[in-house]
Amino acid sequence: MSSWQIAGVLAAALAAATPAQAIPATPLMTVYQFNGALDVPIYDADRLLRDGPVAPVGTLAQGTAVVPCVVLRNGTPVTDRDGTPYVGFEVVVDSRTATAGADARKSAAAEQRKQLQVANHHCRAGTAQVIDVRKLIVSGAAPRFDPPLPSTTATAVGTSQLDTIVRAFHASPQCASANEQLLDRRGALERAWTAFANAHAGEWPAAALARARQLDFVMRTALYEGHIGRGCSAYGGCERDAIALSIRNRAIGRCLAQQGCRSGGDFEGVASAVAQYNIWDEYLTQTTGLSSCFLRPDLTGLDRYAKPQAMYAQSVGDVERILFGSDAERSALFASNTDSELTRLRNYYHPPAMGQCFPQQPRLEYVSGAIAQRGDQFALIANTRVRVDEPVGRNYRFRQAIVDVEPNRDVVELADRYPGFVIDGRKIELKPSTRCTPYGVAPSCRFTDIGRYRKTPSWLSDGDPVALSCRIRARGESCTGEAVAESVTVGGACDTAMQLIAGVP
Repeated sequence: MSSWQIAGVLAAALAAATPAQAIPATPLMTVYQFNGALDVPIYDADRLLRDGPVAPVGTLAQGTAVVPCVVLRNGTPVTDRDGTPYVGFEVVVDSRTATAGADARKSAAAEQRKQLQVANHHCRAGTAQVIDVRKLIVSGAAPRFDPPLPSTTATAVGTSQLDTIVRAFHASPQCASANEQLLDRRGALERAWTAFANAHAGEWPAAALARARQLDFVMRTALYEGHIGRGCSAYGGCERDAIALSIRNRAIGRCLAQQGCRSGGDFEGVASAVAQYNIWDEYLTQTTGLSSCFLRPDLTGLDRYAKPQAMYAQSVGDVERILFGSDAERSALFASNTDSELTRLRNYYHPPAMGQCFPQQPRLEYVSGAIAQRGDQFALIANTRVRVDEPVGRNYRFRQAIVDVEPNRDVVELADRYPGFVIDGRKIELKPSTRCTPYGVAPSCRFTDIGRYRKTPSWLSDGDPVALSCRIRARGESCTGEAVAESVTVGGACDTAMQLIAGVP
């Protein structure tokens, strides 16, 4: 029996023992630390209590899926002096060794945990190893692998030499090798391109191979930084053009190391800088198609690949001109914009993706990790938002705040899923949110009806909002309609979907 099945059996037994006071089982969680080291330390619980987190006894790799539990010593949960839990764990999917099939295993375990009710979250007696709960997130995203590369595939044909080379790379065994494992997919993609260029050195000029590599990295970022749901709509196509333009401007004329630029014209370095584009983070590359070979001809028509293929085809011509075309060609793409706007645009953000905040509900608080207690029963409250209710001594009663993100508003539902439990007051701050505005745009914007609030970036007021106007051959969000030329504007001071900011220092 696997470790996740063991955890499930134990939890089910606890649920059956005390149905009247049952609480949700701990969810399946994933080892994750944004832009952090690949290996996350684990500790011996007894030594951690004595010396603190100074001597790891091992590591878990980012992307590893675990079932967490509360480790008790002398009837008290293992935490640091500030109340942060260090939790035990059962490994469901080890990202170091995962292969095709891990996606189904993780999805099944996540669904199983959602259905379980238990009396408490205690670990089995004797559990020794623990991890900082702040290094875990609740994520149901499953690992992704491309299907095996067929022995023969159709010849790649693009609309330009660079497009043809990119498509040939996607159909190559070198690209396939970049997705055989979960770890270090960004580095594996870089090595795959180097191997591909060496293998085809006599087929295309070196300069063309180098430019195709840059185009591939920028197109991947433009596709996955944008809203996949917008598909081949005019807004979606213009959004990708805007992202490509910002990457171009970061690599030419203003090359900053902190933005990934290693030398002038380094579109690849800028486009794949993790600190700037979290989609290139170690864990996220494991669960999205960002590093996949999604343009392979044999994958055409498969649900997972059809939309990215169509979005790529819609945008690759524009992006090639943005990166490698003349000033006149770029100006023609954005005919309503000034040259200054087109060269100063380097920053953008998507307001809906910014941090949630609730200024009208000040007692809603996000909890990265805390212990809740009811008598001698303990529960792990992690990676969730709660409504802090009345104090009980130094602790608080609470309810879980379930936030449903609708297209234009956040709907909050309160659920008393831990009846009788109080949450550790050391982990409750009740501080007002800062930089919290309606829809996450400039504070000067006015709305008759406010459906949500979001955090704004610290640099928002350092630049000027820009609205880009594009003429796009759109095929709708599904990417299946007839191509129709449409004009659209993306950005502007109060665009609640995307903010384009020029001139940020």
